[in-house]
Amino acid sequence: MSRLKLAVVVTTLAIAGAACSAPALPADLALAYERQAAGDSEGALTAFRRAQRGCGDPAPTRLERDDCARALLGEAELLEHRGQHGDAIAAYAAIPDRTGGAAAPSAQALWRAGRLAYDADRVPEAATFLWRLITEYPDEAFAGDAVGFVVARTRGVDARALWQRLSALYPGLDHSAVADNLLWALADLAEHELADPAAARELYDRIPRDHPDSGLRDDARWHGARIARASGDPGGAAERLRALLATREVAMGAGSYFSVWLDDAQLELGRVLRDDLRDLGAAATAFAELPDDYPRSILIDDALDELATTELARGDARAACRAAARLIAKDPESRFAARARERRTGCAP
Repeated sequence: MSRLKLAVVVTTLAIAGAACSAPALPADLALAYERQAAGDSEGALTAFRRAQRGCGDPAPTRLERDDCARALLGEAELLEHRGQHGDAIAAYAAIPDRTGGAAAPSAQALWRAGRLAYDADRVPEAATFLWRLITEYPDEAFAGDAVGFVVARTRGVDARALWQRLSALYPGLDHSAVADNLLWALADLAEHELADPAAARELYDRIPRDHPDSGLRDDARWHGARIARASGDPGGAAERLRALLATREVAMGAGSYFSVWLDDAQLELGRVLRDDLRDLGAAATAFAELPDDYPRSILIDDALDELATTELARGDARAACRAAARLIAKDPESRFAARARERRTGCAP
């Protein structure tokens, strides 16, 4: 149903005295959407601009503020769609001031202004928009997008200056939604551009510790474990992998999501236990749990091959035969199948 039709329906219900009703779109805004849907961009642009007449009111209601933001974003998006990028950048950039700094539309507008300005090779202007987004609207999702965009475009220019700026921002934004993005960016820079894996590991560790609800929490544990193992700290790697695997129990109990890293972490834990910590029994248990805990994982044949190898190292040929048999039954076309068949040779029937 179009926005215009929806407005007509809502208005009709209100007149009829319906128990539940919703406010109709202002006529100019409804007309703008109608003209846009009909392909009349000029008519839509005129209507969007007429719909902005109340944007200067000193004390707008929440509904009036929302309608103003829709009209302003509608004009800017239409200008962008028409290829009038200079006008679109100006329109987007004006939205924070014209909406009184309303967070959601202002963040979206600065994001689009920054992206368009960067694409137009107006890099200093783009940086101004994106840094403003990060600092003034840090609880909006676009702020995290802006951190990633800025880092991707500037890390090869002056990584240390970027590190210093992000580091300076974090203390003032540590309780905002963008804080974990800042830590992630700092960890990434520390590991790759600054060649400081110890700092990277500490920064990754801070994400699950200081921001336990972060969407980057499990990724941070995975990378922290990876760096710990590469740095000669297998115990620290195992600790982080176990913390990551513990989220499976929480997810099962709360009906939440399962991290994409869980089966990787289960396999890696087995390798760390066997190859680094020389705990063959615990390693065998870790490998054996993967097919049961993650029955849809693409790593099942890896785990069963590693299990067979581990059981042979423990001197338990029968257990190795069982693992090889499971692998062949599960995936006869596996890249490990030939080795599994070779191991099955000589096994008791």
